Amino acid sequence: MKVLAKSGGLSVDLASAFDASPNPYVLITPDLHIAGVNQAYLDVTNSDRDAIIGQPLFAAFDSGPGEEAPENVRQVRASLEKARDTRQRDHLALVKYSISHRDADGREVFEDRYWSATHTPMLDDQGEVVFLLQHTTDITELQHLRERGSPRQSASALDSMLGGAVLGRAAQVQEDNRRLETERRRLVEMFMQAPGFVAVLDGPDHVFQMHNPAYAQLIGHRDLTGKPIRDALPELAGQGYYEFLDTVFVTGEPHEGRGSLVQLQRTPGAPLENVFLNFIYQPIRDADGQVAGIFVQGHDVTETVVSAERQKLMIDELNHRVKNTLATVQSIAMQTARSHADPGTFAAGFQARLMALSHTHDLLTRSHWEGADLRAILEHETEAHGPHRISLNGPPVALEPAAALSFGMIFHELATNAAKYGALSAPDGRILVDWGVADQSSPVLHLTWREIGGPPATPPTRRGFGSRLIERNIRHDLAGEVKLEYAETGLCAELSVPLGAERAS
Repeated sequence: MKVLAKSGGLSVDLASAFDASPNPYVLITPDLHIAGVNQAYLDVTNSDRDAIIGQPLFAAFDSGPGEEAPENVRQVRASLEKARDTRQRDHLALVKYSISHRDADGREVFEDRYWSATHTPMLDDQGEVVFLLQHTTDITELQHLRERGSPRQSASALDSMLGGAVLGRAAQVQEDNRRLETERRRLVEMFMQAPGFVAVLDGPDHVFQMHNPAYAQLIGHRDLTGKPIRDALPELAGQGYYEFLDTVFVTGEPHEGRGSLVQLQRTPGAPLENVFLNFIYQPIRDADGQVAGIFVQGHDVTETVVSAERQKLMIDELNHRVKNTLATVQSIAMQTARSHADPGTFAAGFQARLMALSHTHDLLTRSHWEGADLRAILEHETEAHGPHRISLNGPPVALEPAAALSFGMIFHELATNAAKYGALSAPDGRILVDWGVADQSSPVLHLTWREIGGPPATPPTRRGFGSRLIERNIRHDLAGEVKLEYAETGLCAELSVPLGAERAS
């Protein structure tokens, strides 16, 4: 198909013009296959059009079997890929690339040739690369002239000086560029593989030029490149980070944050998440020393900060519990001493109450002090009297740590009293414990401790430690009510205690 262009009334066949050009051209697809060539290219490469059209470029032309061939191919491929990927024209000032031809005996031989090449990307309306146009100039004779370095050959002395100098400078510049490009790729690779998050922001609007995968993961893999930070990360408004960047750009002074809280939206439409960061904003200066951008580098330390806060809370809670436990032990000692003048009985009573406290601590430790179940506390405090003599009937009830400790002491006193004076002091005596929870919106625990089969219960002539402990724990510590009934059939204790957040401290 012919493409025509009109100029001043003259129609020009562009395909014919392309083929008639004395300069060698080859049209290459983005995956580096030959799409078209002109006659000058066929002549200079000793090629047949039908044999190379559609072929991979480096299968049709492989630079021969020499040791330098792979490097020659690499240079040309790298230039083509750079033009394709950057959408910018790329030049090879000097490249050695051998071309095959047939000798007098019909054998394939390779002739070393030197070329200067220009690779130009051809874009469609959407800016995508559809072809690469390679324009080559055979400068083999000029290179040979430079290598010989003698003006007495086929060229003049002036040609020798100019040609040699120009090619020498071109080769040096190309080598410098190749070295710089290698270093740049190495730096970019290190940049992209950095374990912490890294980004480069350009200009006073802090436009994202590049960022590594760790930064992408931090902000939820959003499309950032080419966007100002205020558009790319709008949720940062009001958190101070825009202002930090503005200050660094204006003053040229770096800004560092340690354990800084930032709220980020990791996924579209999701609520903001609290993230803690160690970071630094470093100014990037241009050749004149002016701030041109900002280098962002840091680490997500959320787990470290949260762990430290959790550890502090645990230490504070431990200190609080130790103080409370010591106060409880002190109270138990004082009250037990009042009820037992004899050191021997004091020691036995004091030790038994400490063991009750220890049992409840064991239960709470197993749950990491998140709480304990009511039934488990009852079983712990009554198991020494035989499970066949204790009937427990009620639903699971989770108790907070403070409530669990109070109930542990209460049930210990009730069981001890039953063993000394009540149902458990008789062979056929039993204890029935029933409980339930009423009003789920503001739950209240109702528990009944009933002794049967033992001696009649008689009101004490004086209030002992057990009675005082039960009443103090129920009314003061648990903000509940207790009713003790001393009946002919045995003691009956009715407890009513609010649970959860509704329970007063």
